[in-house]
Amino acid sequence: MTSATIKLFLPHGDAKRLRVGEVSNWTGKALAAPRTELDDLLLREEAESAGVYFLFGSDPENGDALAYIGEAEVIRDRLKQHKAKDFWNAMVVFVSKDENLTKAHIRYLENRLLHEAKHAGRYRLENSNSSNPKLPESDREDMEVFLSRIQQVLPVLGSDLLTPISGSPKTAKPQKELLCKNKGAVARGRRTEGGFVVFKDSTAVVAERPSAEAQHPFVVALRKKLVQDGTLVEREGFFLFTRDTEFDSPSAAAAVIHGGGANGLTAWKDASGKSLKELEEG
Repeated sequence: MTSATIKLFLPHGDAKRLRVGEVSNWTGKALAAPRTELDDLLLREEAESAGVYFLFGSDPENGDALAYIGEAEVIRDRLKQHKAKDFWNAMVVFVSKDENLTKAHIRYLENRLLHEAKHAGRYRLENSNSSNPKLPESDREDMEVFLSRIQQVLPVLGSDLLTPISGSPKTAKPQKELLCKNKGAVARGRRTEGGFVVFKDSTAVVAERPSAEAQHPFVVALRKKLVQDGTLVEREGFFLFTRDTEFDSPSAAAAVIHGGGANGLTAWKDASGKSLKELEEG
């Protein structure tokens, strides 16, 4: 992904309210706002344009992150229809400043955005199917550039929907793959921009430590949630990670693997046996 200068404009001077984002030498424009600012956003000229949009919220029953990705030839009309959806509390809209996005373009972008969001796996999607329109080769290339800018700007506006859980493959200092072992369970992972990722097919112990319920109830609750959402499944006497899973810290990841409290700085080690703490202090 190329470097970029992103300019944010705060119409009300408040970073929690309506924000307008632009990238140097890019024809696109982003508008982000909480649901309480929907009417304000709809009054803007950009809302008359064609574009793609995101609605963000959470499942009221289990707290899972939810997102809706859509497209519209007139953003204002479509967003009005979504007032009937209860789950969302924030929105982001992308349009073109030169108004050259056609119906085929935005349908192509919607399809690609749904694919990228599914691949990232951070949110459950309220909608998952879209058409895959055919575009001329040059138009596809233009839309892939537009997509790459959306991927750059969206995190700046507060959403990691399209950010891979495994972290960016291009960092100034690539993070080593580390191992966490306990009673036969073996997990692989590394630090990421968002915390610490445990890779798919890693294993964790099934039995929790006797002290876990009293001393580390968050670990018990987190493991239960991971079992309920299918991240952890029992196989051959261990819990198996069915997908890459990001945790807030190395210790939270290690605690899930150990079935109780753990110091991630010492539990995670490289292939030679050096702990994460030693690697980061060295």
